[in-house]
Amino acid sequence: MTLRTSIEIIGSVVFDEAYRQAPVSPLFYQGRRQDLAFEKEVGHSADRRQHVRFWTVLSAGMEGRPVWLGSASLDVGVGLSHYTGAVTHAISPDVDAMRDKLAADLAATGHVAEVYEVTGVGFTVNGRNGEGDRYYTDGEIRFSVLAGPGAEGRQPPPVRPNPPLVDLKNALWHAASN
Repeated sequence: MTLRTSIEIIGSVVFDEAYRQAPVSPLFYQGRRQDLAFEKEVGHSADRRQHVRFWTVLSAGMEGRPVWLGSASLDVGVGLSHYTGAVTHAISPDVDAMRDKLAADLAATGHVAEVYEVTGVGFTVNGRNGEGDRYYTDGEIRFSVLAGPGAEGRQPPPVRPNPPLVDLKNALWHAASN
């Protein structure tokens, strides 16, 4: 992010023009910048984009392969940072929707062998991210296990059932969030 890219983002929004080379701002996990970042335009200008960032968190998990942590978000507008005054994006408060979309997009590739959830931070009704944007989440972490080299995933990939208490919490959460 530079002064030039900030001006180009503003111009993209004001004139409703595409900005295909828009930079992805860094996001940090345990003090480390993401290893990979991707974005996909939603609409024409740079004010609405889907982002996904990935960090390698284990060099070898249970299957002997690397484990990646991902964070997905949907930009819904452009403004100034509450903290730095730099041009930044506001995110959609429903962070679970982007998690679910990313998992569905991965499954659609045909390379996902299995899907399961692990309870993460717990549900959050009125959280705030590093820029002060509100968000809410059921707090679950979705794991998409990719098929090994040379193997195909299944369509749709099998989903391991949650423990009954997690299903109850999820049912209550979804009823309350609707």
